[in-house]
Amino acid sequence: MARRHFDVIVEPQVMIPMRDGLRLAADVYFPAEGSQRLTQPLPVILERTPYDRTSAIRAQRFYFFARRGYAGVLQDVRGRYESEGEHDPFGAADVADGYDTCEWIGRQPWCNGRIASTGTSYTAMNQASLAMSGPPHLAVQFIRQGFSNHHNGRLRQGGVLRLTMVAWAFHQAAQSHAALRDPGLRAVLEEASARVQEWIARMPLRPGLSPLRHLPDYERFVMNISTRGELDEWWMQPGRYIENSWDRYPDIPVYLVGSWYDSHAHVTSWAYQELRRRMKSPVKLIFGPWTHGAQTSDVPTAGEAYFGPESTVEGDELQVAWFDQVLRGIDTGILDEPPVRIFVMGSGSGRWVRSQPHGTVDVGGRWRYEQEWPLARTRYAPYYFHGDGILSPAPPSAERESTGYRFNPLDPVPTVGGPISSMFGLKMEPGAYDQRARAALGHRDGMPLSSRSDVVVFQTPPLNEGIEVTGPIEAVLYVSSSAPDTDFSVKLVDVHPPNPDFPDGVALNVTDGIMRARYRNSWTRPEFLRPGEVVELRVQLPPTSLFFAPGHRIRVDISSSNWPRFEVNPNTGEPIGQHRRVEIATNTIHHSRDYPSHIVLPVIPGT
Repeated sequence: MARRHFDVIVEPQVMIPMRDGLRLAADVYFPAEGSQRLTQPLPVILERTPYDRTSAIRAQRFYFFARRGYAGVLQDVRGRYESEGEHDPFGAADVADGYDTCEWIGRQPWCNGRIASTGTSYTAMNQASLAMSGPPHLAVQFIRQGFSNHHNGRLRQGGVLRLTMVAWAFHQAAQSHAALRDPGLRAVLEEASARVQEWIARMPLRPGLSPLRHLPDYERFVMNISTRGELDEWWMQPGRYIENSWDRYPDIPVYLVGSWYDSHAHVTSWAYQELRRRMKSPVKLIFGPWTHGAQTSDVPTAGEAYFGPESTVEGDELQVAWFDQVLRGIDTGILDEPPVRIFVMGSGSGRWVRSQPHGTVDVGGRWRYEQEWPLARTRYAPYYFHGDGILSPAPPSAERESTGYRFNPLDPVPTVGGPISSMFGLKMEPGAYDQRARAALGHRDGMPLSSRSDVVVFQTPPLNEGIEVTGPIEAVLYVSSSAPDTDFSVKLVDVHPPNPDFPDGVALNVTDGIMRARYRNSWTRPEFLRPGEVVELRVQLPPTSLFFAPGHRIRVDISSSNWPRFEVNPNTGEPIGQHRRVEIATNTIHHSRDYPSHIVLPVIPGT
């Protein structure tokens, strides 16, 4: 039966009751023979989405599952489209609704009692919440590009607000129940969403003074993520925080999909390590060179980096192979493979790929299976910063040495590529890009970011031998500032040597992170800086896998902003998300014998 392609019958807008009496809308997909549904109970695939269950791309996926012999339930979450109630993103109601939906499915005569959850991004994160609620019929999961730790993984990172989530809220508001009922209100909210970059340029938003005032649930959401910098009770609600509840995760098979240029790479990595350590059931991980949501066969690029057609994976086929194996006992071979599969970027020609737009760089790469993550054979190698701009495995010897710069919050370093999702009107693009400002993204000039006075650059000489860097990365900075609070951003860059297609070479971003100084020691007890005091600050960079080829340089760019991807620190020490002033800060990176600032690279020997 698994290899047959069935006809499909859809039962639209089934209203599923929740424990509080509200009903959530779902479309139910059935495999059929002609006009007759299959009569035997079937395993069921469930996805719960805020993005319109009737959209063509989601419907197409569930048609695919039904053709392969699975029943499917595609549901709008609470407060979205035909589902009743108010939308509380990632809140406790979403957790309860997931449980109630699972148990309703389990009682239906067309369900054989085994449910698989699936989804990407939001619908990946609510899978984690669903599992923590313990529904008896949940049997397996396929979690793509998302997991649950919103305080330091999705909505904020390193204590800094992801402005993409403000843009997301504006976009969601324009599709809310109130907007869909009122064309005038919808026009106002759609205009606000289209101009969201102008709104975030004026942040912090004030309650009652933005278009979100018309939608109290979305305004509350934005106010909470903007003003709650500390890890408090709001963040630790079920659905937003999992770190204190890992032992509640059911021992079921889980397949995790991560992407090097997706904003969820670090939480996907953390989730695999925790689940693998605790569970006896199979846990799988795949990491590819994709951007958010892009892993299909027609997307062999991430920004200006080209990885070749072999870099893509047909995600729906992979899901069915996983579900066939663990739900139906069909040997697809997927359990015989090692638990981890990664795409190691790099070793391409570095030339322009003529089949792609001009400026697309042949980065190349290859797939490799591994037995664990991070890799057991990793050598965590510190590369130290030196006063002459050199990045080197040799520690600094100077007794006193530092590099300072002026950080002006009114002139932030622009976002050029990176692990990004949920742009929704913001002028930036995910992936690897030559690190130059560009008019297409709203930048004022086309100069290299490294030419800015507020970007500090450390790089190796051209490599004599290639170096593979695979795994999580940490920068250990010894810093001081004239401000009571400020941010430090760290970016890892692959500098390609010049060639006839790129006479000036290309500097492609690999991964990057950011950290707010007041949270350097605790998420719950902020500590302000004293002028001139040197403190240690650790910046976590999402994991990656890249072969720095011979002739390339490894580069680290340090600054204090990355806008509009992240909010800009006003440097005043005022309450988070409530400042009225900005100040220019003099920020200093110390790289001396006593303060050896460095980046720790996960080097894989023998590659």
